[in-house]
This record gives sequence, structure tokens and C-alpha cells, in this order.
Amino acid sequence: MNSPKRESQERAERNYGKTEADKKRNWKLVQKARHRHSPSSKNLPLTEKTFSAPNQKTMSIAANLKQIRRRIADACRRSGRSPQEVTILAVGKGRAPESIREAAQCGLASFGESKMQELKQKAAQCPSHLRWDFIGHLQTNKCREAARLARMIHSVDSERVAQSLNNACEKLAKTIPVLLEVNVSGESSKYGFRPEEALEKLRILNALDRLEIHGFMTMAPWSQKAESARPHFRRLKQLQKEAQEILGAPLPELSMGMSGDFEIAVEEGSTIVRIGNALFGKRLQTT
Repeated sequence: MNSPKRESQERAERNYGKTEADKKRNWKLVQKARHRHSPSSKNLPLTEKTFSAPNQKTMSIAANLKQIRRRIADACRRSGRSPQEVTILAVGKGRAPESIREAAQCGLASFGESKMQELKQKAAQCPSHLRWDFIGHLQTNKCREAARLARMIHSVDSERVAQSLNNACEKLAKTIPVLLEVNVSGESSKYGFRPEEALEKLRILNALDRLEIHGFMTMAPWSQKAESARPHFRRLKQLQKEAQEILGAPLPELSMGMSGDFEIAVEEGSTIVRIGNALFGKRLQTT
């Protein structure tokens, strides 16, 4: 049996007219039917229903967090590190504020968002002690809002963005910690400095008064095999060492590793792992 959604679309499409007037009229009917049953998120208010529904088959956030911490501890033990060196940044992309509050009740205090609208809303609806990092692509017209809301920005990916962010911080009379995003893999679909470009621009970026460069961020190419991310994480660690030699100062933070590869990242020196699905469960879109 067809769903009401499909029946509505098919009914409008079957009535597609022959004359130009009919075509225009019925074309609108088709589009309205499609729009009614597949609303764009841009046209919806950001309410709890806007966000992804939790996957009921997953374990609780508390149980997931316990497993993540155990896996981080194991990775630290294998690499001679302390688990205290690694911060779990809970990535709430598409999650309802209630999920963020539940994670906070489990002891997490650092959260990351890749869209400014979500960061703004969740920060207003969640406990005030939580720390919010911005991890998505930062557009220059969003720099002022990012500077106002974020504790740290992981995604300074060009000199232009750095300058705009510095100007925004100047107007707000504040400084902000940032990470330089590096496209270690060289993928055209990813933002970020090339490794050699990051080193070339380092002194210029470090001279911006309102930005505090704390280190680097990268994303490894997607793969079903976590081990394939190791060379990319290792390269970022090497870049960190080279940058520290140039500046003669520590750049302590490496934001690398996500749900599918964070153990490899920890073994290679990550200090911030960005965890979404492994913590909250896979997203199921509401209809």
C-alpha cells in the first residue's frame, strides 16, 4: 500500500495538464505536494522536533561514554600517554538539546557544533557552565557570532578567515583560542591549509593580536578501516613539531579523531577527539 506521501505526489503528477496553463497550474500542485511532505529544514523553526530522533537500539549515552573512555584509556596505555591528556568534545550536530543535557549530566562539559545556528540555540537551552567549540566551516560573515559564542574555534582554514575573526574579536574587545585547520589528505572536498602553507602563514597568523593559536585540526579521509587514518594523524603531529620550532612556543592542541578513528588519533597524539555517533548513537531523521 502506498504511503499518503506517495499517493499525494502521484495524484498531482497524474493530473499534469496538456495546455500551458494546465502545466503551470499542475506543476505548482506537484511542487506543493513534494514540499508539504518533505519540508526543508531551512523553513522549520529550530525546535526539539527539528533534530534527529535518537536510535532506540543504541545504548544509553552514559553507557556509550563509559565505553569511549575505556577505549581512550586503552589507546593511551598503548602509546604511553595519560587519559587526562585527551578531551572528549561531544559533537551535537543534529541532536536535540535534551541529548546535550543528558550528556552533560554524565559529566561532559565540552561540546562542539558545526553550524552556528545550532550552537546559538543549544547554548541558550543548555546549562550555562558548558563550553562550546565551533568545528564547522567558518564563513567570514559568521565570524562575529562565532567570536561571541564559541570558547574555541577549530576551523580557521585561511588567512582571510583569520583576519575577519581577528577584526570581530577586536570589536568585541576579546581574544579567542583557535586551531588552524589543515587539509593533510589533500582532498579537494575538504577545507584547510595545505601543510606547507600552514607553516608559511604561521608567523603572519600568529601576529594577529586577538587570536591565540593553540594548535591544529584535521579530518582524515573516510574509510571503513580506522588504521588508514594513521598516516594523516601522524603527519599533523609532525606539523605540530615543525610549527613549534618556527614559533619557539608550544602549540599544545591537536584536534583529530572522530567516532570511527579516535583510538588511532589518540595513539598518534590527539588531545581533542570529536565524538558524535559513538556517544549519541546514529541519527535517525524525523519525518
